[in-house]
Amino acid sequence: MPDFNRQVIEEFRANGGRVGGMFEGAALLLLTTTGARSGRAHTNPAVYVRDGARLLVFASNAGGPKHPAWFHNLSADPYVTVELGTPEGTVERFGATAVVTEGEERDRLYAEQAERDPGFAAYQAATDRLIPVVALHRVDLGDPARHRAIADHLVKVHAELRAELTALREGLGYAASEAADAAGPADAAATADPVVRRTPTLGGQLARHCLTFCGALHAHHHNEDSAFDLLEREFPELSDSLDRMREEHRVVARTVEELEALLTSGAAPATLRAEVDRLATRLEEHFAYEEAQLVPVLTRSRPEPRI
Repeated sequence: MPDFNRQVIEEFRANGGRVGGMFEGAALLLLTTTGARSGRAHTNPAVYVRDGARLLVFASNAGGPKHPAWFHNLSADPYVTVELGTPEGTVERFGATAVVTEGEERDRLYAEQAERDPGFAAYQAATDRLIPVVALHRVDLGDPARHRAIADHLVKVHAELRAELTALREGLGYAASEAADAAGPADAAATADPVVRRTPTLGGQLARHCLTFCGALHAHHHNEDSAFDLLEREFPELSDSLDRMREEHRVVARTVEELEALLTSGAAPATLRAEVDRLATRLEEHFAYEEAQLVPVLTRSRPEPRI
């Protein structure tokens, strides 16, 4: 993250959504998207305007020749997290769905923004690309059908991540077999544990597979974290459980970072396998806890209010 963005984000969060400098007095929000390639969360400040129940942001990139990275990210995954200052001087965080406006609607919305702030007219004049206007729709978690859909999605994603982790562990087992086959008689003592050696090609395959899995895991936990705040308001009895899940996300993230560092260090398959086993144990405990705590609450029938 550029230092300028980092400073703006820190100031925004510390001052209830207010910042100084070039953004002083501007209507600013923080937009967190999931990296289209990395799967990691990326946060950027963006000028916004309210349009009824939705918020509008503009992918101007200061009139640059390319769309900003956050626009490419939300085009791949439209579920985003928004941080917004409140009149009480706090920062509200909520999940939203990003919709790219098109045609006459886009032209009208951008023209209105350019009239409010002539800088946006200058941005469009400076580039050949059509600057996108993105509408952010707050996710409503009050609908029981939405609750069931979240529970179903949680179980589905966990199953997919479990399958990917199993495939990764099987790949490490294959690395052990290949290392044993590659060892000659003189290497017999060195390969008493047959995972001492691996080929660079196989190592690269494992790295790509693992980084793909790690990216998917980062994206899943980022989306969960942004939904937890809404779930906590809807189901206050989950507060303690959600706090534990947030902390587990941080622990898993540190484990993933350690594994990624090992992948780039050229570590032997035996070392990688031990780290993957450690990650698998933590993840299974975490997934089981999330499912035990969230699924029953999200899928139970809630009584109709009495009149």
